[in-house]
Amino acid sequence: MEASKMNFLVAVMVAMLMIAISGVSAADAPAPSPASDATTLFVPTAFASLIALAFGLL
Repeated sequence: MEASKMNFLVAVMVAMLMIAISGVSAADAPAPSPASDATTLFVPTAFASLIALAFGLL
């Protein structure tokens, strides 16, 4: 029981850290040009997916 609470706490802390980091980097990043066709992975979405998988394995 205590181990699952600790795992939950760690997962929540990682999620909060990723949200804080992505907010800062998004504010500093320049806007891409309209002619840019590069497909980039939205980083917070990737971290949210990994966290959801971690919760599934708990």
